[in-house]
Amino acid sequence: MGKEKRMLAADFGASGGRVMAGSYDGGKITLSQIHRFSNDPVWLFDTMHWDFLRLLFELKSGIKKADQSGKVDSIGVDTWGVDFGIVDKNGRLMENPVHYRDGRTLGMAGQVEKRIPQSELYRITGNQIMEINTVFQLYALLQSRPDFFRGGEKLLLMPDLFNYYLSGAACSEYTIASTTQMLDACRKEWSAEILDKLGLPGGILQPVVAPGTKLGPLDGRLCRELDISPAQVIAVAGHDTQCALAAVPARQEDFIFVSCGTWSLFGTELGEPDMGGQAAVFNLTNEGAFGGKISFLKNITGLWVLQESRRWWIKEGKEYGFGALEEMAAGEGGKKSFIDLDDPVFTPAGDIPGRIRDYCQKTGQRVPGTIAETVRCIDESLALKYRKTLEEIRQCTGKEYAAIYMVGGGTQSGLLCQLVADVCGLPVYAGPVEATVYGNLLIQLSAMGEVDGLGQMRQLVAASEEITAYEPLDRCGWDEIYQYYKKEILKQ
Repeated sequence: MGKEKRMLAADFGASGGRVMAGSYDGGKITLSQIHRFSNDPVWLFDTMHWDFLRLLFELKSGIKKADQSGKVDSIGVDTWGVDFGIVDKNGRLMENPVHYRDGRTLGMAGQVEKRIPQSELYRITGNQIMEINTVFQLYALLQSRPDFFRGGEKLLLMPDLFNYYLSGAACSEYTIASTTQMLDACRKEWSAEILDKLGLPGGILQPVVAPGTKLGPLDGRLCRELDISPAQVIAVAGHDTQCALAAVPARQEDFIFVSCGTWSLFGTELGEPDMGGQAAVFNLTNEGAFGGKISFLKNITGLWVLQESRRWWIKEGKEYGFGALEEMAAGEGGKKSFIDLDDPVFTPAGDIPGRIRDYCQKTGQRVPGTIAETVRCIDESLALKYRKTLEEIRQCTGKEYAAIYMVGGGTQSGLLCQLVADVCGLPVYAGPVEATVYGNLLIQLSAMGEVDGLGQMRQLVAASEEITAYEPLDRCGWDEIYQYYKKEILKQ
């Protein structure tokens, strides 16, 4: 290897973003935070938007700050899935992207079902049926604003949209394209069958490229604007989940991972898509992953419920940090009440604690009376949902798994990690918190020929970060509680 490499990872999440620098010396990666910012949706009348121009400003600010402290070799962008922007023939963004939590897709699954059965959608794409998926967003737009597409030349998913305004290259990176429910999972190309049956404008979709594709240097106009050097723009795994998966420090070939943040992505890594009958019944998704792999997983509502509860408590004048909330819950006796975090009642923002109380009352359970009891209810319910998904994956793959690798912000909660170990009956290896950033940087290194394959990438993560192990300690009663949870809470 030559001189030390310095890369930038721009990681956009549903509630905030950051630009992180990573320095690679041939043995490990050292992270440093350059710029952090919030990501606040904006309502314009009855539509919920992402403020793309503000996010682009923050990205530029991060790049400028990084360049001032040393040469940057490359930059990669990852974001959440499914959302997109459309640009016209002059490269202008036609309007701010719409937020996946906007209500425009309500009922669209049923409308699409009239044109193409959900079983067919799954057979082609292998994607979990969720009304937030791009295909339902586009169909809703086609119904409400059919003329909108006439001025559009390129549809760019969120990371591709940032890449376009950084480099001028228009493409659809494979992992983010696989979240749309329009990509043929086997052919790894846009499905003409889905587009034709729904009447969607396939001409605005861009060519699919593999993660690790070099897109070119930063646009000269941008370099002159910011007075910076032209770093290489690399299409990393645009979907943040797949960046995180690339950085899971697994030692086994077959392993379970969970990327725990606003959403929890719980699954395993496969060589080929699994779109068999059981996978369809369980509504498990096949998403493109780095290295030609398939991420076989389920999207589960994760820390969103806790995040929104905290926001509500702050409105009530009870301002606790997440660490304090977890400490309170750890001191609270558990196994009292449970919720299905994926119940639609918990999807909108607002008084989540009140909805939890109502849910428990309606299901004949003990109603959480304190903040500590509410947090405990959320954490235990999440661990139980993980166990349910673990059971489904085992049935689909026919494999047993020796451990759960847990990455992302949720690993900062020792209570949650221990509960996952106890409820699932498997050791949990927690960390790194910054798995998405590590994966982003590692894919850049791979594109530059500095690392070779997933094995070396994951070894680098293990060498760069301390991983915390949680062994199952309290197995008492969880098997019985799990059966109750399936029967009375999930109604299965």
